[in-house]
Amino acid sequence: MSESGQPPSGPAFPAGPHGPAQQPAPAQQGQHLAGPPQGGPPQGGPPQGPPPLPSAPHQQPPTGPLQRPGGTPPSPHASESDQGHSSAFAPPGVAFAPVSTSLTSVRLISTAVWLGIPFLGALIPAIIFGGWVWIAPAVLLIFIVWAFLLIPRQVRAIGYAESDEDLLVRKGILFKSLSIVPYGRMQFVDVNAGPLDRAFGVAQVKLHTASAATDATIPGLPPEEAARLRDRLTERGEARLAGL
Repeated sequence: MSESGQPPSGPAFPAGPHGPAQQPAPAQQGQHLAGPPQGGPPQGGPPQGPPPLPSAPHQQPPTGPLQRPGGTPPSPHASESDQGHSSAFAPPGVAFAPVSTSLTSVRLISTAVWLGIPFLGALIPAIIFGGWVWIAPAVLLIFIVWAFLLIPRQVRAIGYAESDEDLLVRKGILFKSLSIVPYGRMQFVDVNAGPLDRAFGVAQVKLHTASAATDATIPGLPPEEAARLRDRLTERGEARLAGL
């Protein structure tokens, strides 16, 4: 209590060496005394929480054919059965030599003669009588066109190869065949050429074995290649027989 009898208006502070201590100024209305400002982190302080991680780039799935390890991508039009058939008629590491394209002309002329004569024989009655008689020349004409389209592909499909132990002969388009004749089973080799073959400069090499079912024929060879192949196969066959 003061001398006037009124209570003190605030707490008493001890006097310092230079006089009575001054009271702190009262806080103004609406002023925050402590704490960060509302609505955000304090200025100059660390950010609240870790920064967001960068998102990985979006990768699109491949649109092309998948590539096999250590190989080339498979053909989109070839199935597994087609690939297996191709490997069965094309052994790895074997290069087949084609025959002469002159064989195509020889076979086309032969087909024209063998089918052309019956076609003319059926065409004359069809012109005279007409009607259903036209069926016979129409069927023969279809066969002639089909043969002329098929023969060039058949000739391109013929090939032969010489390995260390066997002779390989490949033929056929729709019905493929691969004949493997061991040199040790060959009995003799002969070369044939008809008049039409000689006119186009081709010959045929035929291999005879102990069994007629295993004989092999290579048509459409030039005469020089046919003679070389005959001598080489005969030499290898005799060498294998002598080794037995």
